[in-house]
Amino acid sequence: MSFKAAAVQMCSGVNPVKNAAAMARLVREAAAQGATYVQTPEMTGMLQRDRAAARAVLADETHDIIVKTGSELAAEFGIHMHVGSTAIALADGKIANRGFLFGPDGRILNRYDKIHMFDVDLDNGESWRESAAYTAGSEARVLSLPFAEMGFAICYDVRFPALFRAQAIAGAEVMTVPAAFTKQTGEAHWEILLRARAIENGVFVVAAAQAGRHEDGRETFGHSMIIDPWGTVLASAGATGEAVIVAEIDPGAVKAAHDKIPNLRNGREFSVEKIAGAVAGGVAA
Repeated sequence: MSFKAAAVQMCSGVNPVKNAAAMARLVREAAAQGATYVQTPEMTGMLQRDRAAARAVLADETHDIIVKTGSELAAEFGIHMHVGSTAIALADGKIANRGFLFGPDGRILNRYDKIHMFDVDLDNGESWRESAAYTAGSEARVLSLPFAEMGFAICYDVRFPALFRAQAIAGAEVMTVPAAFTKQTGEAHWEILLRARAIENGVFVVAAAQAGRHEDGRETFGHSMIIDPWGTVLASAGATGEAVIVAEIDPGAVKAAHDKIPNLRNGREFSVEKIAGAVAGGVAA
């Protein structure tokens, strides 16, 4: 059956309590528009480049204000509430970049820890070493919900198509990509990556994003999107500031896309052989 999905765009700061209040306000707006599935961005609870300052306010899962607020909002509105991710303190001193899906009764239905760590050096001088503070996840899941089969990813995961293909083969109809994409990489690749993941797997993609200039000085790309299995952008937000975008999702469109382009069924296993190129005096054997 069709359902209404919302992607909540935020500009999270360094204070988790303030961010929780902003999340609550925007989720209420989404629920008022009839959304029964609502997704927030990566690092909803806090964007803080100073790791010592971040650790000083982090909490474990049972005491985290974003987890608590997400559960309460799900129960208040009877919705499936997806906190795209928030930073969770782990017992070993590291951090999990963890997403949560809450059911309409407020219970946690799924946790997803970001698998691929953003360890990059950009040509604008930005350098990121997510693995220095965060523990990478190792498990992908497809969750059977009353309205759709849902797969999970976070931000940098979108650059690893094998993750999405594995979930599609497992039956995912909706892929989720909450993110805090940098402005530079977002301008280059955000939309095309999201549309590619939708097209190549014949699925819907819902991607709530962080947007604008943050308190810690970073700048994120925004442009939260909801995309259909044919690659059409059904809804999109702007480059900066808070927003709520909503679109109708019909899982039947996934089957229709697969019937038109049955690449999931047509895939074949193959081997890869690396061979030498041409050499002086002839061709390598």
